[in-house]
Parts: sequence; structure tokens; C-alpha cells
Amino acid sequence: MKLPPPFSAEAASKLQQLIATKQTPFLALDLSVIKSRYDELEGGFPTADIYYAVKANPSDEVIEMLAAAGSSFDIASTQELDKVLQFGVAAERVSYGNTIKKASAVKYFFEKGVRLYATDSEADLINLSKNAPGSKVYIRVLTDGSEGADWPLSRKFGCNPEMAVELAVMARDLGLIPYGVSFHVGSQQRDIDVWDGAIAKVKVIFERLKQDFGITLELINMGGGFPANYLQKTNEFSTYAEEISRFLKEDFGEDVPKLILEPGRSLVGDAGVIVSEVVLISRKSSTALERWVYTDVGVFNGLIETLGEAIKYHIDTDKDGEVDEVILAGPTCDSIDIMYEQHKYELPLSLEIGDHIFWYSTGAYTTSYSSIEFNGFPPLEYHIL
Repeated sequence: MKLPPPFSAEAASKLQQLIATKQTPFLALDLSVIKSRYDELEGGFPTADIYYAVKANPSDEVIEMLAAAGSSFDIASTQELDKVLQFGVAAERVSYGNTIKKASAVKYFFEKGVRLYATDSEADLINLSKNAPGSKVYIRVLTDGSEGADWPLSRKFGCNPEMAVELAVMARDLGLIPYGVSFHVGSQQRDIDVWDGAIAKVKVIFERLKQDFGITLELINMGGGFPANYLQKTNEFSTYAEEISRFLKEDFGEDVPKLILEPGRSLVGDAGVIVSEVVLISRKSSTALERWVYTDVGVFNGLIETLGEAIKYHIDTDKDGEVDEVILAGPTCDSIDIMYEQHKYELPLSLEIGDHIFWYSTGAYTTSYSSIEFNGFPPLEYHIL
């Protein structure tokens, strides 16, 4: 088979070997693609520190490669912290980016040497002051970005700008260091202008704190949001970098604060391809126009981001010829295990039970979202190309 860009001919050859020897479904990852995306991020934002969002793909090989490349890491749990530290990553290269954390977890991070924490509430600040005294905190603010993002991240995380100001003052009074502000415009964000509004909001917070309270913030954590290559068109990464850099300069001039990026999807998404097998093809009546195509990968074992048909992957098969619309569903005994029903993918009429379906740009949030044992199906396995 011939894999599309960014995969190499060598990667395609290795995938053929996996298909011949491994049982589906499985995710195949090309680490060289992740490294090229990391280099692209560094080139687009040369003054920023990159903190890989481990949740996107927590495989050891990915973490080890990025650690060697010099990446820092955005961590959400003690388990993720242990996984990263085993590869010799210094605690100074770790941020506890989860605003929802137990006191025991904060204490564990602090004992391991982590001194950079996200927050968005008074209760969490008190928790940090007791269990991570003297640490640096950055305050996450709510942003508008749900319309342009395929996977929105607003509402649950962040606070309004006025509360962000209050929390920074409270942090100082509790003996913490009010260090910066963070935001996330939503995962797979296609509207670059959303960053403009978020950065402008951050600028106001910086000015309020300095003028009214004598607090000088040093950091902007811009989170993630850069896209992978799915069906819906996005701008090139270079356009994102150019426009966002312009927004920063318009608001902060030559005094742009220290920057952090927390990429996940944009780093690892395009590096993966899921290989699945067709389990069943059927129609619901003798006159039904659409085929139902059931595969051995579904919502519960890798493709949860198809819920609401939010993420639409590029899909291919080895078959050719005339195509027709299909409904794509997974293998479990759950009625929500339907990936695409409204958006009509077209697959060859020659497709048969036992054929393979390839799901591209599936390197992010597939293995990490995969269920443990629903209907007895195991989590999605992965192999390195």
C-alpha cells in the first residue's frame, strides 16, 4: 500500500509488515513525523517553551523521543508525572496543568520538585498554598473559541478575567508567586482570530494587576489548539505562527512575555494510522440505500472523538471502483458506537468483510481514550513504524 504524506515509503513498507503479522485493530505511529512537527513548532515560535500535553498520546516511545528533543511536559496526574520522570526529565521541565487536583497529588508533585501549577479557583489556590508553598501559579481564563474548534474545551476550565485578577492577588497574599495567565482556544481550532481575542484579554489582566496591585506577571501559556490534518480544511501551521506572533506584538509590542505552548494533537495526530478490519456489512431493509459498515475499531476502543461526529478523519481502503455512501459503526453492543451516520463517507461497493479500513491522523487521543474492557474488547494496541 502507499501511505499518504507525511508518511515515508519506508513507513508504508513497515506498515505492510505489521498488517501481515498483527491482529487488528491497531495504531501505527511514525515517530519521525512527531519530531518534524516538534521542529516546526520550535521554528514557528522560537522564543516559546514547548510543553507536550501527555494526554494526547502517553506512549513511552513518544515521551522518550520528545524528552530527548528538549521538550517540556504538561502533566495532569501523578501517573503521568511518574511516566515522564522515568525518562530523566527534570522537574523544572514539568507543569501541573490540571486545575482539578487532590491535595495528595499537589503534595506529590511538590515533593518531586515541580514548581509550576495551573489554577482557576480560590479553593485550588488554598490547596496549592498548603501543599506547594512558594510555587509559581498561572491562572487559566475562559476564552471564546467553541465555534471554530472541533473539540471545544471551554466552560469546565478557567475563570473570567475579573476573577483572574482576584486570584492573582490572592496567590500573592497566600505566599505563592502569581506568574502568568493561561488560556486554551479549543482543540483543533480552525479560527485563528480566536487567539487575537484571547491575547487581548490577557493583556488587560496584565495591565490591571500591574497598575492596581503592583503585580508583574511574566508568562502567557497559550495552551494548544493547533490542528492535525482531518477532513475539514485548516490553514498551514506557518499561517498560525505568523498571525499569532502578530497578535502578540500588537498587544505587547517588543515586551512579549515568556511564552508556553502546550501542543498535543498537532504534534502526534498526523503521525498515526489506525488499521481496522471490516467485521460486517449490512442493510436495514431490502430497499435501504445505505450500507452499514461495522469495523473492529469504534467509539470505545480508539475513536471516541467521533462522538457527535466532531472529528472527521481521512479514511481509505485497499479496494477501488464505484463508491457509495455508508454508515460507519463499531463492534460493541452499545447503540452509541456509531462513528459517522450524518456525515456520509463514501466507500467502494467492492468492499467486503475482512477488508481493511485505514484511519489517518489518528495518533492523538486514540490509545489514551480507549476503554479497558468494554464488551471484553481490549484497549487499542499501538506499534512504532
